[in-house]
Amino acid sequence: EHMVDGKLKRLLVHRKGSTRAFPPHHPLIPVDYQFTGQPVLIGGSMGTCSYVLTGTDKGMAETFGSTCHGAGRAMSRNKSRNNITYTDVLQRLQDQGISIRVASPKLVMEEAPESYKDVTQVVDTCAAAGISKKTMKLRPIAVIKG
Repeated sequence: EHMVDGKLKRLLVHRKGSTRAFPPHHPLIPVDYQFTGQPVLIGGSMGTCSYVLTGTDKGMAETFGSTCHGAGRAMSRNKSRNNITYTDVLQRLQDQGISIRVASPKLVMEEAPESYKDVTQVVDTCAAAGISKKTMKLRPIAVIKG
């Protein structure tokens, strides 16, 4: 149930481009998360950090308990394949100490870090808006693309 125009209504919330992020003490999250809020994994690209966020009361009120689910693409898959080289991406990942196993070189270019928006800026925007709270920042050590 959600508040809409000051009235409690039973809704089906369809999230496209976002994910569920319920706040602490919400009855639909497991007891293990009652004091922290629902954990939300926000994946970065294969060469950038990822985050764990938690839901907030403000997010529940303003977005029906939703937040971002990732950074989103900055470049189409086709444009990535045409503008990024396989060897450059592999070298950059190696320079960062990130191991990679991939089924097809095409996937490496399509999923290169520069193909995506900056996940830190997206997460910072959600946190600044109060719709989710940054809990943890994760550093990649390996990438498996199949």
